[in-house]
Amino acid sequence: MRRKFLVVLLSVAMLAALFSCWTHAAEKPYIAMISKGFQHQFWQAVKLGAERAAEEFGVEITFEGPESESQVDKQIDMLTAALAKNPDAICIAALDSKAVIPFLEQADAAGIPIIGFDSGVDSDIPLATAATDNYAAGALAADNLAELIGYEGEVAVIVHDQTSHTGVMRRDGFVDRIKEAYPKITIVDIQYGGGDHLRSTDLAKAIIQAHPNLKGFFGGNEGSAIGVINAVIEMNMQGKIVIAGFDSGRLQLDAIRSGVMAGAVTQNPVGIGYEAVKAAYMAINGEPVEKTIDTGCYWFNKDNIEADHIKPLLYD
Repeated sequence: MRRKFLVVLLSVAMLAALFSCWTHAAEKPYIAMISKGFQHQFWQAVKLGAERAAEEFGVEITFEGPESESQVDKQIDMLTAALAKNPDAICIAALDSKAVIPFLEQADAAGIPIIGFDSGVDSDIPLATAATDNYAAGALAADNLAELIGYEGEVAVIVHDQTSHTGVMRRDGFVDRIKEAYPKITIVDIQYGGGDHLRSTDLAKAIIQAHPNLKGFFGGNEGSAIGVINAVIEMNMQGKIVIAGFDSGRLQLDAIRSGVMAGAVTQNPVGIGYEAVKAAYMAINGEPVEKTIDTGCYWFNKDNIEADHIKPLLYD
């Protein structure tokens, strides 16, 4: 009887050990991804790329962001909640390049790798950042808008904010390029619409009213560009103001096809999400990662919107 009991006991112990090993093997590394928002198609495309990488590399991800790209406090709350889950890595697209730093320091102290995506931070803590070279992208928009208005005249700018790296770099890339290369072009106003369509529309209308000789307008992200499109249509200024946009959601594509918008800079949002998760996976496994992962950008318009190198980057 005692021998039977010992056999059963050993069998149970072996099964428990096997179950423990199986459970451990079944667990996937967990990566928390916190974006700037969800209101634009851009972020849905980033999420798609992240999900593709998660499936390829066998990791679990969560992808969240505040309703509006002006909600810095809400993004901080999401980052705090993510830290409390003790993830294997965190990917962050910071709305405020400075406000997130104390929380990234907490993660770093806990040994949690940090990967930036879309937008960097004012810290060396992120092991890598997967993003567009936003300064170069802003300059690319400036070159094309300058050509479209004949290299002279008044232009204006609306970008999403002056706290994130994307907002600052796109603005500065555009402004610096105009000042350096096109002395006959004057930037008459720069405003910040928080990426909100309605707010950007109101700002654009006010600028157009204040500057009746305006020839060109640069909208520095999806929400900003759509606001400019709305303003130009509502004020019946189609064909009188040349619009250069940024990103490539459905409304901008429709505006380019109809001729309301001249063209836009498209990023590679699927690539941004994919490369962020890939870098996080590599960091979790102790592999070296490139500090800066440039995911590329291109100017597109009605002429090349169906081109093989452009079409995969559009996310309508």
